[in-house]
Amino acid sequence: MSKKPIAIFLMGPTASGKTDLAIQLRQNLPVEVISVDSALIYKGMDIGTAKPSKAELVLAPHRLIDIIDPSESYSAANFREDALHEMADITAQGKIPLLTGGTMLYYKALLEGLSPLPQADENVRAEIECTAEKFGWQHLHLELKKIDPISAERINQNDGQRISRALEVFYLTGKSLTELTEQKGEQLPYNLLQFAIAPKDRAILHQRIEQRFHKMIELGFQKEVEQLYRRDDLHPDLPSIRCVGYRQMWEFLRGDYGYDEMIFRGICATRQLAKRQITWLRGWKSEIQWLDSLQIGKSQQTIQQAFDLAIQNQ
Repeated sequence: MSKKPIAIFLMGPTASGKTDLAIQLRQNLPVEVISVDSALIYKGMDIGTAKPSKAELVLAPHRLIDIIDPSESYSAANFREDALHEMADITAQGKIPLLTGGTMLYYKALLEGLSPLPQADENVRAEIECTAEKFGWQHLHLELKKIDPISAERINQNDGQRISRALEVFYLTGKSLTELTEQKGEQLPYNLLQFAIAPKDRAILHQRIEQRFHKMIELGFQKEVEQLYRRDDLHPDLPSIRCVGYRQMWEFLRGDYGYDEMIFRGICATRQLAKRQITWLRGWKSEIQWLDSLQIGKSQQTIQQAFDLAIQNQ
């Protein structure tokens, strides 16, 4: 029997109903919610991230939302440090951390610890950028394929940011990104109950994604991005502006394509995000109990029962 404190993971693709379920759990269990979402961290990015409303936050306050400006960076390492701090604070209050969101890399960093990757080196990155300007990212992708074929296989040949990082790691350490990421850090000192919520029918999830995107438009998503677009310190290469929906709206405002095309691209990008999230979850190494988005009440009862059993076994 484990003496470690209990924590709950509530994972799932975008638009699967995680927030609604988290609110129900907050009303029925001694839990405090921690957001696991790389978009909700940004201040002033509310509509396009489907950030919980003020009314929802009254029912279930979320930690780790609205913590940085869109001009700032925030890594998986930052998240792990912040999440562990919040989890310890919640546990000290005699309550249970409920971590909910769809950024699977954050969950992975929290669960398995961080690989010993080197910090960014501006000089090395500048050299890589210079080479890319001369020969193109496809040339550098071929170089990456020679030294780290596994990373090259999963990184698109036009994804300059990820190619640059993989090469930078090798240049700084002499070891491939694949080799280093296999080395794990300190694991999470909690007894975990892990759940994932999604509709059983993928078509239903696609429908929910489309409906939510149109709802964002109605709520003023364009005006929200226009405010960001007017800022001199923001640009489309920042992680904040690369968020799904924001990138497409930014490109529309820049004149890259029309309004209807923006909506189409935004919905498609959100569906692709959901597909990646589900792929992550299907390959999750730890045991996950799946919940049905269309049965929130039953899902709440399932988690309640698992929680009660975990308490009895402590």
